[in-house]
Amino acid sequence: MGASANEWEGAVGSLKWLWLTAFIVVADLVSKDYAQQVLSYGVPNPVFTGLDMTLLYNTGAAFSFLAGEEGWQRWFFIVIAIVVSTVLLVWLKRTEPRQWWLATGLALILGGALGNLHDRVYLGYVVDFISVYYDVHYFPAFNIADIAITVGTVLMIIDMIFFESEADERT
Repeated sequence: MGASANEWEGAVGSLKWLWLTAFIVVADLVSKDYAQQVLSYGVPNPVFTGLDMTLLYNTGAAFSFLAGEEGWQRWFFIVIAIVVSTVLLVWLKRTEPRQWWLATGLALILGGALGNLHDRVYLGYVVDFISVYYDVHYFPAFNIADIAITVGTVLMIIDMIFFESEADERT
């Protein structure tokens, strides 16, 4: 006979959160494609004070870490992204259904990692286009994937601080 709802839930775990991962990947890739079509490289396009859309290519990691290297970092970051994505996927599968803060965080980080991985594999760099600044102080440009990674990390920290003890008590 067919699997019961509980058996299905146990087999799938929190992989049902992959819809969020897929949404982030699609939103990230569509927004990057649009940015490349309508923006000129390095030319700020003001949205309002403190926010520009500026097309930039990042061959490094966060904050352009290792961007000045001679190309080896592309493959280094690709391998790291594949390993991290695999770990996140396994971790997501093993989360309890009630751990939705953690599952949401993992799904967001995975979506962001896959979006940036796509760029590294197919373009050799990550497309960034959101530029935030105050006066003459600019934060490094970023994209939807980076936002997802940041929000996902915050959700995981919230889970760790406020809900980790509940998980420990259940075990």
